[in-house]
Amino acid sequence: MRIVISLGGNAFLLRGDRPDAEVQRANVVRVATAIAPLAHDHDIVITHGNGPQLGLLAGEGATGPDTAGPSPLDLLGAQTQGMIGSLLVRALRDALPGRRVAALLTHTLVREDDPAFTRPTTPVGPAYPRKVAQHLARTHGWHLAQDPGGGWRRMVPSPVPEDVLETDTVQALLDSGTLVVCSGGGGIPVTTDAGVLHGVEAVVDKDLAAALLAEDLKADFLLILTDVPNVYAHFGTRDQRPVHDATPAELRNGHRPGGPMRAKAEAAARFVDHTGGLAAIGALDAAYDIVHGRSGTLVRPDFALG
Repeated sequence: MRIVISLGGNAFLLRGDRPDAEVQRANVVRVATAIAPLAHDHDIVITHGNGPQLGLLAGEGATGPDTAGPSPLDLLGAQTQGMIGSLLVRALRDALPGRRVAALLTHTLVREDDPAFTRPTTPVGPAYPRKVAQHLARTHGWHLAQDPGGGWRRMVPSPVPEDVLETDTVQALLDSGTLVVCSGGGGIPVTTDAGVLHGVEAVVDKDLAAALLAEDLKADFLLILTDVPNVYAHFGTRDQRPVHDATPAELRNGHRPGGPMRAKAEAAARFVDHTGGLAAIGALDAAYDIVHGRSGTLVRPDFALG
C-alpha cells in the first residue's frame, strides 16, 4: 500500500518546548519510531509542518536598527524544509537500517489571483506589542491582527495548492524503493509567469498540499498525524464527542470540527472524494494502529447506492 503521511509541526516542537536544535533532534526520534513499523510493509511519503520553525526565522531580522530586514517567506520555507528534512532523514535511516531515505525540496504552485492574497488569515512569527506592530506594518507593509493570546501577529495569505511541481521526482524515488520526505510546510509557494517561477509571500496549508500530492501519486491512504487521538464533533462544546468513522459529507456537514482541525478534516475529505481511497486523522504515536483501524478517525467513501 502507498501511504502519504502528513506530520504536524508540533511533531518536532511540542507545545511548551524550547525552540532549540537538541529538542528537535530528540523529538524527531519519536517521529521515526512511530513511522518505521509502517515503512516495513508500505511505500511511504512523509510531508511535514514547519510553523514553529518558520515563525522563529520570520521573527529574526524584523526588528532592530542594525538588521537587514526579514527574509522572503518562500526562502524561509526552503530553509525550514532543508533543516527538518535533514533531521527526519537521519532519524529514519537509524530506525530503518538499509532503507533508502531521501529528503526532496519541493515547490507548490499557487494561482496569482487566488482570493487568499487579498485576505491574509494565517499567523506567522511572534506576537508583538501594539507600537512595535504598528512600526512593522509601516516599515514592511505587513498586515497584522490582534492575537487571542495577546499582542499582534503578522498575517499572511494561504492560497490553495494547485500543483506540487516535483511530484514526478517523488514518483521516481518511490519506484526505486526510497522513502521520501518532501512538501515541508506545504511546499515553497510559487507562481508562474510565462514559465518563470516566482516565490510569493504566503504559506500553503500542509495538509491540503499533502492531499493533493497523495492524489497525484495515486496513494491508497492519506494519514494525517497530530497531537490529539481523534477528530471531535462539536469541539469545545458540551456536546463534544470523538468521531471514529465518517464519510467526507458527514465530516463537513454533520461533525463540523473547529479550529486547526478544520483544515485537516477538509484535506482528508478531499482526498477521499477525489480518489475513493481512505484517509485518517489521529495521534502520532498511534500511527500504526490508525492504519490498521484500531485508533484515530477514519474517513471513507460513502458506499451507499443511489
